[in-house]
Amino acid sequence: MKVLAPSLNPIFRSDTQGRLLARLFLDTDAEFTITELSTHVGCSAPTVLREVERAEIAGLLHSRKIGPSRLVRADTQHPLHDSMSTLILSTFGPPLILSQTFIGLPKSEAVIIFGSWAARFAGRPGYSPRDIDVLVIGAPETRTLHAAASAAERQIGLEVNAISRPSADWLSGGDPFISELRSNPVLPILVDEDARALRADLEQLLQMGSRQGALEPRKFNDSRSARARRTEPG
Repeated sequence: MKVLAPSLNPIFRSDTQGRLLARLFLDTDAEFTITELSTHVGCSAPTVLREVERAEIAGLLHSRKIGPSRLVRADTQHPLHDSMSTLILSTFGPPLILSQTFIGLPKSEAVIIFGSWAARFAGRPGYSPRDIDVLVIGAPETRTLHAAASAAERQIGLEVNAISRPSADWLSGGDPFISELRSNPVLPILVDEDARALRADLEQLLQMGSRQGALEPRKFNDSRSARARRTEPG
């Protein structure tokens, strides 16, 4: 079966390749097992392993074996590492970067990417996005919302436009803006683990659209920006 080039950036051979490299290039000090990478990109372990081997041959990645596990990381010594990192993180990196940036935002219940970036991520063709639209569900202070967006901008290299709406507006369906937003591709990337109704609604939205998301139940007052690394069979 022919694999279509991703709409976010057709330079990459597939969405799997782009998401895999984004995970590794975002945290160059970390090592990931094949199992962890497979879970992140939403593909089988054999598919991920093939992509890892191709990238390792090209010098972009490095791996080592510890017992049954194969640990993979970005090879920062590659002469094109910095250039590749900029390209990868501006195309496939936003969900990861935004989830890390917005996780500590008080009075927030969920974070959703929408607009042209979400449409390209979902595979809809079109021009490469020049900015990223983010909806925060909850009642964050405007100052902290804009600070989080600015922090993400500096890492991604694209303008981040962040707005907020109360969770009641999202769940009621009475807001025309939200109704329009829900009728188009969206990418939920964070949801507070205590917001059960909102979480169920977002999970259903992902399933209905057959969209691959990075939705994780997390507490927004948790200051940790990344999961603890584990060494497990991969």
